[in-house]
Amino acid sequence: MFAAGRTMIKSELIHKIASTNPHLYHRDVERIVKVVFDEIVEALSRGDRVELRGFGAFTVKHRAARQGRNPRTGKSVNVAEKFVPFFKTGKELRDRLNDGKESH
Repeated sequence: MFAAGRTMIKSELIHKIASTNPHLYHRDVERIVKVVFDEIVEALSRGDRVELRGFGAFTVKHRAARQGRNPRTGKSVNVAEKFVPFFKTGKELRDRLNDGKESH
């Protein structure tokens, strides 16, 4: 089991990529990361599935409208339908996180 770790933010990811690839300019890495994220968002907005083999797949799931409850007041509220992003990990990522052990 993993202990709660630190959070890597986008700027740290960009810095890490730029520092391990000195032939790339930092601003070019920034643009590449932005384009990758933008393309994933665009594909999901169209209802497409985005698969990064071995890493995982992004999809959009529909959540139907439902009756909810305000936790503070206990009063019933209508929760509108919505679409939410969903990420399913790939086998290589799962194996790496579990040191190659099969997960059941």
